Amino acid sequence: MKKLNSKHFMAFAGVVILLVFFSSCKTEVKTEKEGQYPIEPVPFTSVHVTDQFWAPKIKINHNVTIPIAIEQSEISGRVKNFEIAAGDAKGEFCSEYPFDDSDIYKIIEAASYSLQTMPDSALQKKLDELIEKIRKAQEEDGYIYTNLTIAEKNGTNPHPWVGDGRWNKVHELSHELYNLGHMFEAAVAHYQATGQRNFLDIAIKAADMLDRTFGWGKLEDYPGHQVVEMGLVKLYRATNEKRYLDLAKFFLDVRGPGGSEYNQAHEKVVDQTRAVGHAVRATYMYSGMADIAALYNDESYLHASRAIWQDMVYGKTYVTGGIGASGGNEGFDEPYNLPNMAAYCETCASIGDVFWNYRLFLSDGEAKYMDVLERTLYNALISGVSLTGDRFFYPNVLESIGQHSRSKWFGCACCPPNIARLLPSLPGYVYAKTNDAIYINLYMSNTAQIKLGDEDVTISQETQYPWNGLVKMTINPENKARFALKLRIPGWARNEAIPGDLYTFMDGVNPEVTLNVNGKDMKVKPEHGYVTIDRKWTKGDVVSLNMPMEPREVKADENIKADADKMAIQRGPLMYAAEWPDVEDGKVLNLIFDKDKELTVEHNDHLLNGVYTINIPARIARATKDGGLEYSEEKIVKLIPYYAWNNRGPGEMAVWLPYNEKSVRPLPAPSIASKSKLSASRPTKSLIAINDQLMPKDANDHTWPYYHWWPENNAWEWVQYDFDSEETVNKVKVYWFDDGPFGGCRIPAEWKVMYKSGKNWVPVKTLGQYTITKDSWDSVNIEPVKTTALRMMVKLPERFSTGIHEWVIE
Repeated sequence: MKKLNSKHFMAFAGVVILLVFFSSCKTEVKTEKEGQYPIEPVPFTSVHVTDQFWAPKIKINHNVTIPIAIEQSEISGRVKNFEIAAGDAKGEFCSEYPFDDSDIYKIIEAASYSLQTMPDSALQKKLDELIEKIRKAQEEDGYIYTNLTIAEKNGTNPHPWVGDGRWNKVHELSHELYNLGHMFEAAVAHYQATGQRNFLDIAIKAADMLDRTFGWGKLEDYPGHQVVEMGLVKLYRATNEKRYLDLAKFFLDVRGPGGSEYNQAHEKVVDQTRAVGHAVRATYMYSGMADIAALYNDESYLHASRAIWQDMVYGKTYVTGGIGASGGNEGFDEPYNLPNMAAYCETCASIGDVFWNYRLFLSDGEAKYMDVLERTLYNALISGVSLTGDRFFYPNVLESIGQHSRSKWFGCACCPPNIARLLPSLPGYVYAKTNDAIYINLYMSNTAQIKLGDEDVTISQETQYPWNGLVKMTINPENKARFALKLRIPGWARNEAIPGDLYTFMDGVNPEVTLNVNGKDMKVKPEHGYVTIDRKWTKGDVVSLNMPMEPREVKADENIKADADKMAIQRGPLMYAAEWPDVEDGKVLNLIFDKDKELTVEHNDHLLNGVYTINIPARIARATKDGGLEYSEEKIVKLIPYYAWNNRGPGEMAVWLPYNEKSVRPLPAPSIASKSKLSASRPTKSLIAINDQLMPKDANDHTWPYYHWWPENNAWEWVQYDFDSEETVNKVKVYWFDDGPFGGCRIPAEWKVMYKSGKNWVPVKTLGQYTITKDSWDSVNIEPVKTTALRMMVKLPERFSTGIHEWVIE
């Protein structure tokens, strides 16, 4: 299962919080905070984005994605759960997962941010209605978790993950604290965006209940899925109620040792040095650790955060910025184990990675964190939503044979509302400040109003980034004022593909970045990734920064076996991919590319909402029947930005491009199976796996696609080949997919082969026994038959399902 968590660093922002005095029964909202980050964000409310890359995405998010999220929450019963818990409707818990309340909170957070950019009275009214339903569902003492409340009202059992009552399985799968963390984040976002306190008071009531329940000498337990820590910190920063900050630290301090790596409870958090386990849980926890490190000035927390970050970035991050290689734990694998087609790279993990890196920047002021953030943002994160805003990826692979496509929604719907709240919060990541300096971290056309000490400073950016590296910044202080302007020079413009050496540029070129102020050239000597311009600023001062955006070839560390003898193409912050519509016969994975030829760039205004593409020479590699290779003539292949793939339908795609025979995957010589038409008792896109001639190394190999019948069990299922013409068959063999002991598939209970005779299916006559083995081929010789179709019948085990890697016919 998965959860998500987005937090828009607006909460960090000191966002124009109103100083209002309420009655003594309410927590007072204040403007001054006891704890601060060394660097403070400039809130999203102060930055108006006008560019042609992000502004349209934010608009589509408002007009399409958020309404879809609301609609799906109503269709799935997530909204009705609150009505039933409040006593305004009758029935059982409606939706699939007991933690589904969290999606409503994330949607409110997304809409709150979006209302700041695009006022919408209808959306505001909808939020008020949702918040009122939440208020009525909240129990008298502040507890709110509709699955348990409904069960208690009906006298029925809650979901098995919940246990017998409150907090019984809090560090397992109930996710009661996970839900509340999202509520706290949403309530603060709503208060900051609207000035209304209706949701904030609900959150305060729930937080006070938590504070009475958990803590040293009380219930000493931790959440199974982190996020409550970040939510409590946001609530503290909005109210200055230090109990909430202390409780956030408690939930971290009480974690480990002796728990599971899966949810990062194997060690005390301050003793951890490796990125492990479920990637979304991990990045949410690491974000909370960064909060505590800064607000308590706790060096042990910061030391652990830096060590974990280095472990992740130096060995466990994809070239797209995605994290979490393994689908089995939806998280981190061992260093350098970064498969491409089996990459998980959950969208929510990318969002969590953005949260964490920004917090580390606020603590250390080093551009390397923003470099990772930018790489993730422009690639692995926004690939999670279609250009139309209505289709979503859960995993974000780096290679496909066509089995992947975005979905309208998910049962565990963490990713869509998570990305819906990240996009409108993006303006809050552009700038940051200290008392005497302004950091410019991201480049996009915008106008920002920044309070710097006693001075009001307006900064306007004009740029076509990420398509062009020229940025013009106009500085307008209200009065002449001296302060430092710190411009991030991205790693890609400093000849650094990523912090560390996991990926490096192949050409050895050092880009020449130029900078001038009011037309006067300045030396570009970055420190910690920033060029500092310290001067007295006057209205109308203009800073021009130009970062060359030549396409660059990237190679991976030699320890990443999946990328050996391959290259990835990067231009500016964007990674590129070869995709099926742009190549002959839609075949991408069998191309060999020329790494020595010049790459050319082309603007395509009508392609994929307007993109710059890269042209690269390539040839098709084919296997011959005698085991050799042959190549087509060289042709130009058009590469597209990775984030835009799969917007023209499913098909082959690759980020890592082979450039020699050792890494190319030639088109296989035709076989009976490869030329056959496929069908199955339960057809899915992955059915193409059974005759793709990509052979597994073991039953649980996720390198290549596989077909499965999960979650079906204890039943007969089938797969079928239909031939173009009559074929003579004398042998069949099959390699089973089995992801035991943790997955849901096992080798079958039995299997048999049928052939088509006229309109009837007839069992083949075998010349031996049907064997059933794991991690090897099961083959059976048969009396030769002439037929136009072959069907394999598979009996699924009593308690498990079954899958197939490959089915070969001879």
